[in-house]
Amino acid sequence: MKIPSKLVKPVSILLVLAAACVLPVLLNASRSGKYQMLVLTLAMVWAIAALSLNLILGYTGQASLAHGAFMGIGAYMFAIFVERAGIYFWLALPLACLFTAFLGLLIGLPSLRTRGPYFAIVTLCFNVIVFKVFENWLWLSGGYTGQRLTIPSYLESRVTRYYVVLGFLILTILIVRQITKSLLGVSFFSIRSNENLAEATGIHTFRTKLLSFVISCFLVGISGCMLVFVRGQVDSTVTNYLYSFYILIYVLIGGVATLAGPVVGAVGLYYLLDRIKGTGEFRYVGFGLLLILIVIFLPRGVVGGLEQLRDWIKQKWKPAKSEEALE
Repeated sequence: MKIPSKLVKPVSILLVLAAACVLPVLLNASRSGKYQMLVLTLAMVWAIAALSLNLILGYTGQASLAHGAFMGIGAYMFAIFVERAGIYFWLALPLACLFTAFLGLLIGLPSLRTRGPYFAIVTLCFNVIVFKVFENWLWLSGGYTGQRLTIPSYLESRVTRYYVVLGFLILTILIVRQITKSLLGVSFFSIRSNENLAEATGIHTFRTKLLSFVISCFLVGISGCMLVFVRGQVDSTVTNYLYSFYILIYVLIGGVATLAGPVVGAVGLYYLLDRIKGTGEFRYVGFGLLLILIVIFLPRGVVGGLEQLRDWIKQKWKPAKSEEALE
């Protein structure tokens, strides 16, 4: 029985979602599977961060190199709100994301007045400043021990944490999809395509870019909260500027301006690097070669390349099908 073309995508999504829900049950049966479940959980955390960057980079065309800092800020604020301020666990999470978004607003106001590589340089400088602040302000970061997070007893099992992170990943995907399919998403695309033309058509480009950046910071705050939730502890290394490059690479490899690309890039690459960690530093050589090959041969990333292949097959298939009908 052939599935109608309109149902192929929904069925595929349901199959992937079903596999993601069943996977922890299968992995929990073995000792090594429990570790693999932890790796996949952390990979989904990075997928949330990659989706947030894709909103400002892929859809709005602004290359931010500060998402590692905002991810670390979200993680720290979540732990601080719970441990030091005594705020309820589920209330502290949105508050930490709102604080991250507010800080993104303060940073975006001056930095988004620059364009092109200058915006990337400004955000990278901000990331370096944040890293040094958390590295040296021990009263804030907790020094080498970092900041611990007390997790409620009903969330302590690995399976539960897996499903919680999966739920937030799905929520992030739905938020990004809803934004990109709306009129606001059209404004984002317009700015990415031609900012001057978008300004001429009546779009307030600075305000729109700022809104995209603030939403992106809120979403990356979710990934920071999930990171400390999974680990149970956070230290100053989470604000390292290298994390910003990791998130950027996940987006580039998966596919810029695609919904599935950041998820595929983050989950696939994070899991792959963990599998080959026994090779030591040589794994980064292979990682670099993979990135070079994808940039050269798949400039739209893995998902973008698959979409191009699908369009090419459709173009080749339609003429042949029409000729058969004429005969």
